[in-house]
Amino acid sequence: MRYMLEDKEVNTCMAGTWGWGSGQNGGRIVFGRSYPEQQLRETFETAITHGFNFWDTAEVYGNGTSEKLLGSLIKDKDVIISTKHFPFKNYKNGENRIALKNSLIRLGIEKADLYWLHSPVNLEENMKELAQLQKEGLIGTIGLSNGNIEQIRLAEIILRENGSYLGAVQNHYSLLTIERESSVLEYCLSHKILFFGYMILEQGALSGHYDADKHFPPLSMRGLSFGKSRFLKIQSLINYIRALGAKYCVDPSQIPIAWAVGKGVIPIVGLTKPDHAVSLGKGMNILLEPHEIRKLEALAIESGVKCKGIWE
Repeated sequence: MRYMLEDKEVNTCMAGTWGWGSGQNGGRIVFGRSYPEQQLRETFETAITHGFNFWDTAEVYGNGTSEKLLGSLIKDKDVIISTKHFPFKNYKNGENRIALKNSLIRLGIEKADLYWLHSPVNLEENMKELAQLQKEGLIGTIGLSNGNIEQIRLAEIILRENGSYLGAVQNHYSLLTIERESSVLEYCLSHKILFFGYMILEQGALSGHYDADKHFPPLSMRGLSFGKSRFLKIQSLINYIRALGAKYCVDPSQIPIAWAVGKGVIPIVGLTKPDHAVSLGKGMNILLEPHEIRKLEALAIESGVKCKGIWE
């Protein structure tokens, strides 16, 4: 399955660079490890070879270091770039213009194909400013991240009044958030708004590579979110993900991604190793059977584990 973003065709998954940054909000703080730059460069080249032309970053990922590294890689490449501005608690006139300008400089591009308001704060002021930046040709499509239905509707109204429209929503979407996010997904699908899901694998907890015996580094954001006790609660779900991976002859991490794609979601999948891109390339076309989808969701709900980021 492929999608259209303005006049550009994008593939089923977006490649994420959350773990690429360094320092505050970088890979070591969030994931408990940092990644060598050469490894990330090789990951990018492998992903491009496998057809991944859609890349997502943000100003807050490593305080701009993720954007800067990605920018050094995309020169002379036919790629589509998504980045984001995390708004101030109290709106400052021109904050989106300044943030966008700095992101474009770091990325080495003249226009953001997809630009997100990273949090639904001060929607009237921020959306008006984004609509103006779009009119100036600095933004292709405007998106909203981490919004509920009421906030999405408000953003739609504000943008429509300012000659624009909301083209995309990006929310935390996984087997462990479906009870909270299903209504948002349904709204977006029915209103022709592209829905992007981040943390499909819950930072690796649903990848099939971790469990109660092998869990995350304790001194990291994901280690704090998923300790041993939480892994014990989702062990049955992990076991089923692994079993489906074996059935379809793919890395088990591809099963939650295939589940999301089947729901109409465009997954944002973090790529930090070349083999991640190879696995994702193999797994994108998996079609899970209806009873497998139902069982995945039932096991997730039965676990009682519900995930929510501190920023949500």
